[in-house]
Amino acid sequence: MTALTGTPVTGGTAGAPPADRNGGRLSRRWLVRVGWRHGVAVLAVLFSLFPIVFVLSAALNPLGTLSSTALVPSSGVSFGNFTELFGRTAFERWFLNSLLIAGLAALASITLSALAAYAFSRMRFRGRRVGLLSLLLIQMFPQFLAIVAIFLIFATITDLWPAIGFNTPWGLLLLYLGGALGVNTWLMKGFFDTLPRELDESATMDGATHTQIFFRIMLPLVAPILAVTGLLAFIGTVNEFLMANVFLTDTESKTLAVGMYGLLQGDERNNNFGIFAAATLLTAIPTVVVFQFLQRYIVSGLTAGAVKG
Repeated sequence: MTALTGTPVTGGTAGAPPADRNGGRLSRRWLVRVGWRHGVAVLAVLFSLFPIVFVLSAALNPLGTLSSTALVPSSGVSFGNFTELFGRTAFERWFLNSLLIAGLAALASITLSALAAYAFSRMRFRGRRVGLLSLLLIQMFPQFLAIVAIFLIFATITDLWPAIGFNTPWGLLLLYLGGALGVNTWLMKGFFDTLPRELDESATMDGATHTQIFFRIMLPLVAPILAVTGLLAFIGTVNEFLMANVFLTDTESKTLAVGMYGLLQGDERNNNFGIFAAATLLTAIPTVVVFQFLQRYIVSGLTAGAVKG
């Protein structure tokens, strides 16, 4: 049969068809080039979702204790921790205090930093270089190193002007502004330096003042850094604990970080973990809302053009 047909007879040990070999080669190539990236991405997602799922499970755990909390609630689902949070603690007051302080601190920080950055970037004056280096040098030392001096200053301020002393949002707001001004000024100055000076010169030739140039031309162009700075200032103020714990001792004046820390103090750590988890979920809402609100400004600012060719 072999001689008549001219076709060699092959045994069962022959290799796979060319299509199968090509398919296996393509699969290995995909695994080497792309597949491992998908694996790393899946691990990263699982790693980031684990604490969120655990906190959500603890908040919905009807027992409300740390020892009974698991990744998947085994005792059912209940919203009792949320009810107990609002019934036993002053969470509503803490929430409002944090929103007030963080919102005002972010707004004031953006305003003062933008004004200072515009002056350092566009103007030349005596002491400019020394001022920039001083801001950079101050940022090398944490604000908490001066806690004793700050405490003594605010002790005197509380006696003279109680409205901006201890246990007041305005005193803590002033404290936060002093620590955030330097780094925000440097970030914004770098962004202002990237803008062409022809914009200033052309606006000046048209009769615009420095105020008009700043508010009508410069601020719309630096929208991305304004949004990023505002977001970072808001998140940092909401999460700040050390300074707030020293200056806020009254229950009604505490922020979320200080008030929630009190839930885990002493022997009540195990019993109050469910309430703490419920408060954590509610605390994340303002940050998510602010991020979603500022996201469009970041995107629109990055895609907007300054000069038409």
